[in-house]
Amino acid sequence: MIPAAHPLSHPAPAQGAAAPPRWQALWRDAVRDPGELLGLLGLDPRALGVSAQAAAQFPLRVPRGFVARMRPGDPADPLLRQVLPLDEEMRPMPGFDLDAVGDGAAKAGHGVIRKYRGRALLIATGSCAVNCRYCFRRHFPYAEETAAAAGWREAVAAIAADPDIDEVILSGGDPWSLATPKLAELTDALQAVPHLKRLRVHTRLPIVLPERVDAALTAWLAALPWPVAVVLHANHANEFDASVDAAMRRLRDAGATLLNQAVLLRGVNDSVEALAALSERSHQAGVLPYYLHQLDRVQGAAHFEVADEDARALHRALAARLSGYLVPKLVREVAGDPGKRPL
Repeated sequence: MIPAAHPLSHPAPAQGAAAPPRWQALWRDAVRDPGELLGLLGLDPRALGVSAQAAAQFPLRVPRGFVARMRPGDPADPLLRQVLPLDEEMRPMPGFDLDAVGDGAAKAGHGVIRKYRGRALLIATGSCAVNCRYCFRRHFPYAEETAAAAGWREAVAAIAADPDIDEVILSGGDPWSLATPKLAELTDALQAVPHLKRLRVHTRLPIVLPERVDAALTAWLAALPWPVAVVLHANHANEFDASVDAAMRRLRDAGATLLNQAVLLRGVNDSVEALAALSERSHQAGVLPYYLHQLDRVQGAAHFEVADEDARALHRALAARLSGYLVPKLVREVAGDPGKRPL
C-alpha cells in the first residue's frame, strides 16, 4: 500500500467539503500513460522494458485507486505487472492467437456467444476500467460485436428464441462500465423471456474501481427477479482493501452471490503463498474462490504463462494447505469443449 502521505492517497474530505467524485469521474481520471504510472511509483521506465508499441496496440488504463494499492519502488509489484505494457508482449510466440478461446466460432447473434448448454454470454460492451495485459479479449472486434447495439434487441431476440437458454452471462469488456440505466434497459427486456432462470455478471470493476458499486447499482441489483451471481476477478490478495470490502458488503446486501475467478500468472501469483493469501483474503471479503484459470493463450500474453505441470503442483499444494471451500477449481478453457476443462 502507498503510505498516507503519498500523493495518490485519498484523505477523507473535511466536514462540509464537497462529496467525493462519482465513479464516472474516477474512471475518466484513470492513469493512461506508462511514464506517469511509473513516476507515481518512483520507477524508471527504461529499466523495466516498457513498450510504447505495446501501449499503442493495447492502451494502458488503470484507476488511481488501484495504483494506490501498488508498492512504490517495487518493479515486481504483482498489481503493476498486470497492467504495465512491456516489450515481451511484442514477441511473436507459436500457439498464441488473436482469438484464444474460440469466441468468433461461438457467435450466436449480435454480441451473443453460445459455448455451453443452457447459457448465453452477452458481450455487453468493450469498455473496461483497467486493461489487463493478459486479457483474452484484447484483440476482440468490439466495434462490430457488442450486444448493447440497437437497444439490445438482437441479443434479447436470440435468447428468447432458444428455450434451452436458462442463464444469461453479462461479460465484455466489463458490463458494469455501462451506466445503470443502460443495464436496466437490458434486464427490463430480459424479463419478458419466460425460460430465463438466472443472471450472472462477470466484472472486475468492484475490485479496481469499488466506487462503481453505488446506490443506483445496488438498487437495480436488488430489484432483479432472478438469482444473481457476480463473478469477480482478482488475482492477488493486495487487490483487496477496505474500499473493496465495503463494495462487497453492498453487493451481498443487494442479494448477490459473490465468486472470484483468478488467472494463474507468472510473476504475479505463481506461488502457494500468493494463491493461499488470495483465497483467504477474498473469503474475508465475502467472496468465495471459484476458478483458477490457466492462461488463455492470447497473442501478447506469453510471458505470463505457467507450465501445466507447475500449475498442477501449485494446486495440489494449495489443496493440502487450505480448507476445501477455499480451493478454486484449476481449469482451462478449450474451444469446442462443453465446459471448462479441469487440469
